This record gives sequence, C-alpha cells and structure tokens, in this order.
Amino acid sequence: MVENMIIKEAKFIKSSSNLSECPKIKLPEYVFLGRSNVGKSSLINMLVNQNKLSKISSKPGKTQLINHFTINGSLYFVDLPGYGWAKASKSNREKWDKMTKEFLVNSDKISLIFILVDIRLKPQKIDIEYINYIGKNKLPLNIIFTKSDKETKSKIKSNIYDFLSELSKYWSKTPNYFISSSMKNIGREEILRHIFTINKSLLR
Repeated sequence: MVENMIIKEAKFIKSSSNLSECPKIKLPEYVFLGRSNVGKSSLINMLVNQNKLSKISSKPGKTQLINHFTINGSLYFVDLPGYGWAKASKSNREKWDKMTKEFLVNSDKISLIFILVDIRLKPQKIDIEYINYIGKNKLPLNIIFTKSDKETKSKIKSNIYDFLSELSKYWSKTPNYFISSSMKNIGREEILRHIFTINKSLLR
C-alpha cells in the first residue's frame, strides 16, 4: 500500500463557473467527468468515505459548476458538469460543454482526468468523443467503468471489450481503466492507490 493512502480529510472548497474563479492554491487536480447520472458524485463520496461531500441527485444535471474538494490538504478532486443531458436546453448544454473544455485545456494543475462510463451501456458516441477530445489535447486520461454491481461478471467483461474495441479505432493504445461500484465499494482501493502513487511521484 502506498504510504499515506488513507484519506484523513476531505473538504469542499468552492464551486466555480469558469477557470478564472477556481482556487488559486496550486495543488494537483484529479478530475472526474462523464455523462449525466453516470455516478460522479457517488464515486467521489465512496473514495473519500463520506456520504454527503459531493451532492447526489437522482435527477441528471445536478452538477452544473466546477467543484473543487481538497484531499488531505495535498490535492484536489474536481467534479465537472455531466455531459449529454438531453433534457437540458441546448444553450445550457453548450455552456457547460464550453466551460468544461476550457477548464480541461487551460488548467495548469491537472494531474489526471477520469472519464466515468456506465458499464451497463453499449459504447456511447458522446463518451468516445470526449475521450478523443482529451486524447487529442494530450491530457492524462484514465477510464472508470461505474455501476458494476448492476451487471454479471461475464457481461462486464463483454461490455468493456466492446467499449475498448470501439475506442481502439481511434487510439493505438487504449487508456488504463478501473471497474467500480459506489454501492459496493468496488474499485476504491485500486483507484486511490493509483491517485496517491501519482501524487507521491509529483512530490519527489
């Protein structure tokens, strides 16, 4: 186990409507992004072992700003607005998309971006497009497949194969990935170990 992998403190810092409003203190950012209702807030709460750090809603589109949380005072978790919410107005979808992409491309603190993908679904065009956008901008990327408690092991394997096969049309080497379930704490240790390993290397 990576030294100091335990999360002793997780605090909400602020919500921002653009990059210029984001916290000025330079800590490494670990960004969580995905389709609306993919489970970003639930995953963050699972990782920090708190129920209410990041607000959860049964309705998509709850996260509409850039939300920063400090972890052990040494790094940020960043929860970005979900994309692909069909019931939002076109102008709102475009506003959130612009805000998200400007943050991703222009923040100089990003250490890793996690794209969350619902493991139950066939490959979604919008997920592939966002992953490719991040890749084209040469940003660090991992994938987290969520809601694994809702599928059988064989279906999980099949769906991941299908997703990575679709992605391999655009990538010579597909990104590293994790399998998670916020309901059953699946993937928590592996994801945290990965984050803290990266963060430890940054401090050397």
